[in-house]
Amino acid sequence: MRNTLRLLVVVASLFAWATAAHAGLLDQFFGQSPSSKSASSPNYIAPPVFVAPAITQVSDYRLGPGDKLGITVFNEKELSMEVLLSDAGTFFYPFLGEIVARNKTIGELQTLLTEQLKDGYIVDPKVYVSVMEYRPFFINGEVGKPGGYPFQPGLTVRKAISLAGGLTPRASLTKIYVIHENDPAGMPRLTSLDAVIVPGDIVTVDQSFF
Repeated sequence: MRNTLRLLVVVASLFAWATAAHAGLLDQFFGQSPSSKSASSPNYIAPPVFVAPAITQVSDYRLGPGDKLGITVFNEKELSMEVLLSDAGTFFYPFLGEIVARNKTIGELQTLLTEQLKDGYIVDPKVYVSVMEYRPFFINGEVGKPGGYPFQPGLTVRKAISLAGGLTPRASLTKIYVIHENDPAGMPRLTSLDAVIVPGDIVTVDQSFF
């Protein structure tokens, strides 16, 4: 009988510990900071950090392969169209031929098209360019629906996890990694929930071992 009672006490303790750990995980995801014990250790070495440029509004966005654009030229129906940027970040445009849009902002592309159309084609072109669909970012690991999702300006890791169906019960909030599209090294970097995602990023949420 005593052995049975001891076994029940041990099982109950383990269940309470696991419940508290999982509750702490959810608290961290919904706004509380994760434990900083490892960072305070005298032997702690911070991982290398690649700082991706923040994209908080459309005007900051740099175009790239996979972006779908809408181009409107006032009173010129044949020059108004939707285009998908090629793997080289280019598209074909009437009269002008191949246009390189890669790494340009929307404003820079509008200026380029306006200036080239002025050069012997239209006297005073009114050009408007918009992003119809952003190229995707990717998220895998311990999330509900891994895969590729369209980028949105101002997107953070926390929002990306929400788009991907939230965390699984085995997810870790201290082992989330990102590979930035424009990182020359192409290495997974330890990141945080509030880190900003850029187009083409690959986010991986690792497992937590209780």
